Amino acid sequence: MVTGWLLAGAIAGVSGYVVGRRSLMARLRDLEEDNRRSSDELEAHALAAREERRVQDRILGSMKEGVLLLDGGWRTAFANDAIERHLGTRPQALAQVLPAGLREMIRRTAESGHAEVAELETGSPTRWLRVTTTPAGADGSVVVVIGDVTEARRLDAVRRDFVANASHELKTPAASIQAAAETLLHAAHDDPDAVPRFAQQLEREAFRLSRIVGDLLDLSRLESGSELVDAVQLDAVVRDEERRFEEAAREAGLSLAIDAGPVPPVRGSARDLSLLVRNLLDNAIRYTGTGGSVHVTVSTEGSQVVLRVEDSGVGIPSKDIPRVFERFYRVDRARSRETGGTGLGLAIVRHVAENHGGTVTVRSELGRGSAFEVRLPTRSEPTPEPAGS
Repeated sequence: MVTGWLLAGAIAGVSGYVVGRRSLMARLRDLEEDNRRSSDELEAHALAAREERRVQDRILGSMKEGVLLLDGGWRTAFANDAIERHLGTRPQALAQVLPAGLREMIRRTAESGHAEVAELETGSPTRWLRVTTTPAGADGSVVVVIGDVTEARRLDAVRRDFVANASHELKTPAASIQAAAETLLHAAHDDPDAVPRFAQQLEREAFRLSRIVGDLLDLSRLESGSELVDAVQLDAVVRDEERRFEEAAREAGLSLAIDAGPVPPVRGSARDLSLLVRNLLDNAIRYTGTGGSVHVTVSTEGSQVVLRVEDSGVGIPSKDIPRVFERFYRVDRARSRETGGTGLGLAIVRHVAENHGGTVTVRSELGRGSAFEVRLPTRSEPTPEPAGS
């Protein structure tokens, strides 16, 4: 009986061992599964973090604005590619940041905890940077965002100058019209013989005012581009404009010669190309004295149609040549007003040429005349994107 008890105890012990081992193995398998899941989750989190960082780097790297992060020790923690383009270098620490004004902004932001925005001048030739410094943590870290606003400032200056010049140009004939009208009212009673003279002055100034307004409207339209939908025969355009200016040339006592052989068509706007030719002819006749000549040629050179307008007029001083295509720029303001010029004709010519993917240049010598040359791609050639229109 004792032997039976012993055997039963042994069997129970073995069974307990087997059950315990199975339980231990199950727990081990559970732990192993938990570890595997944890490892997978950690790997997934790490992969997601790497992907997020990759996307972040791509976004920051593709920005036009420069981004710079300085840590609490004023060392560079991050800098995208654009920062080197804006600052000329990729600074490793605050001490290497230039211009000095930017360095001071970063110091103030780190110390005060307040963001700052400023436009700073740097480099040669001068560039203007719009800088924002923002606190990025309690440790004194600062994020710097930099954008180049040089072109924006230039355009603002051009707009301001344009408004000022346009106002001045419009004010002059408007004041003359007002004065002539007031004088005409008195002359009608006090000096009837003077009425025709003041009436002519009134008509002349009204015409001048009308020309300025017309040129301003044309220029405003051209700055938005030209509709390049026509197949334009530039030689035919020149011959049409010749008929318009024949009488003006005769009255000015000068010869107008046209040599416009057949040329390939130009893809563009017939209206705007007529405006280009008209302004070049008007300019040449206006600044060529009695006994002088204006010679116009239209030819083909390679894949380009070339228009040349040469005159034997007063010419342009060399210092003024780079600026003759600017709006309202005049070499001789007194002569321009005397002849009725608006100061916008050559600016219109430049815009039309560039809108058609072409160029306009000038050669001139003071007292020996000027030669303007316009080159336009033929219709068979792809028209480049307009530059600066």
